[in-house]
Amino acid sequence: MISYLKGILAGIHRISPTRVMLTLEVNQIGYEVQVVPRLLQDVSAIGETIQVFTQLQVREDQMVLFGFASMAERDLFRQLISVSGVGPQLAVALLDTLGLQDLVQAIVTSNTRLLSRTPGVGTKTAERIALELKTKLAEWRMQSGLTTIPDAAPVATVQEDVEMTLLALGYTSGEIMQALRAVGQQKALAKNANAEEWIREAIAWLSQ
Repeated sequence: MISYLKGILAGIHRISPTRVMLTLEVNQIGYEVQVVPRLLQDVSAIGETIQVFTQLQVREDQMVLFGFASMAERDLFRQLISVSGVGPQLAVALLDTLGLQDLVQAIVTSNTRLLSRTPGVGTKTAERIALELKTKLAEWRMQSGLTTIPDAAPVATVQEDVEMTLLALGYTSGEIMQALRAVGQQKALAKNANAEEWIREAIAWLSQ
């Protein structure tokens, strides 16, 4: 119904850490739009002109307009809410926790451990998301022109050990994904190299 809105940012309302509403003035009409919280990283101040791609969700008791930084992010949101048990708020939480590229990568590689780190996403939900969207998103990523990440991460059993260790050291899921991706592409590490080697190289990369 409404593909995107471009207008003046008139207000920012933080209802909760995972729920942020913007008031966007377009042609003297104020639209209330719920956005992925990380979108605010690219917003400088009230009064600036911004554009958000939108998806209108209609329920019996209300209508909510969701806003996204890119068309690809909105398309991924639509894919997520097509999965049984994944509602709009959970889809927003997934996008906010992992970001577009890392979320797609986690689904395509069936990294349920990473998916389930999003608040509200249990193991069964993560498995269902990966099962239903893995093939669709692999094809969609290529068609959308998104960067295809080479399969440079360690094997699953090693990756779990590496992720748990780095999380315990205080690194975030996003930082860990970036480090493993970078190390896997730049270093002469075999996918089946032991966890200690991956941890050492990842920490060196993160410390740069």
